[in-house]
Amino acid sequence: MKTDMFSSLKLMHGVALSAALSVAATMAIAAASVTPVDAFAASTEATAKSEKHAKATKKSAKKAADPAADVSSRGAAKGAKVAAAKRDDDDDAPRAVSKKRRVSYTMNGRHHSVVRRVAFEPRSPTAGQAFGLRESPEGVALRSSVAYVVDQNTQESVFDKNSRAVVPIASITKLMTAMVVLDSNEPMTESIEVTDEDRDYEKNTGSRLSVGSVLSREDMLHIALMASENRAAAALSRYYPRGRPAFMAAMNAKAKALGMVDTHFENPTGLTSQNVSTARDLVKMVSAAYQYPLIRRFSTDRSYEVYTGKRTLAYNSTNALVRNPTWDIGLQKTGFINEAGECLVMQATIDNRPMIMVLLDSAGKYSRFADATRLRTWIDNGGEQRVTSADANGAGT
Repeated sequence: MKTDMFSSLKLMHGVALSAALSVAATMAIAAASVTPVDAFAASTEATAKSEKHAKATKKSAKKAADPAADVSSRGAAKGAKVAAAKRDDDDDAPRAVSKKRRVSYTMNGRHHSVVRRVAFEPRSPTAGQAFGLRESPEGVALRSSVAYVVDQNTQESVFDKNSRAVVPIASITKLMTAMVVLDSNEPMTESIEVTDEDRDYEKNTGSRLSVGSVLSREDMLHIALMASENRAAAALSRYYPRGRPAFMAAMNAKAKALGMVDTHFENPTGLTSQNVSTARDLVKMVSAAYQYPLIRRFSTDRSYEVYTGKRTLAYNSTNALVRNPTWDIGLQKTGFINEAGECLVMQATIDNRPMIMVLLDSAGKYSRFADATRLRTWIDNGGEQRVTSADANGAGT
């Protein structure tokens, strides 16, 4: 009986022990199978946190770097500004180098502005830029293709550049027109009417003197010389005895009588490229025109008003120098067409001597006046006779 009970207890103990071992093994397996998942989850979470932390760190680093870059850029800009100011005072000073080389956008500002400044820095005029005044120790740089200055009393050449070149002379023509009108001895009070025949059909230029306007011969001559009024000059030629053809013949005959061998006139206004002459011939024409008191007075007048029968017109001189008190001008005439460029002839007192100045084919609206001033300054400073190579028995340009 005891033996059977002991056997039963032993069997129950074995079953219980097996069950305990089985449960323990199951728990161990379960624990083993769960642990990697938790570990992976923890690893993933840790990785995410690490990435988040890295991004935060990078962002923080960028924020921390931006003020430094901003300060650096401002410092570099300030340094470049100081360097530029220094270069303005001393062009030979070396270009400053930015200490903050990593701030690359500084090249888009200060550096390029400096390059532009240097690129447009004025340079001394070269021989070509000075229009043929090669190796001129006086430094006279003219924008006129032809320049000629002579002493009116002695006819001595003071400055000579291409004076033999035969070129269009535009409204310089009107000095000859005026002489022929005055030589005709027609009454200066006679009324002259502008008609369609006086319009410009070659260049199609306009005029303030409308068809039907009526002025005296004197007023027509006045505005033709002072304001270069083309219809006034045309009307004057038409009222010449035997008409305009006879007037043109008289113009060319007078040019021949004055020894203007390289001069020819096709119309009385100058609105044609076929009215040509040389600077040397124009000196002869200016000298002759200077003998007419009315031409001297009318050509140097600053302003004048005329009544056309319809309205009053106010005219001003085409030569700005007559309004300049530093100039003593006894006679002048301007001219322009595209083929002739800007032209100017004058009789003026320079260095206490009466001079005749001729400037032809000047580039730029005001360049002829600037050239006249340059030549006057050159003469006042004791300039010597200058003859360009084109004038050494050459044809010029």
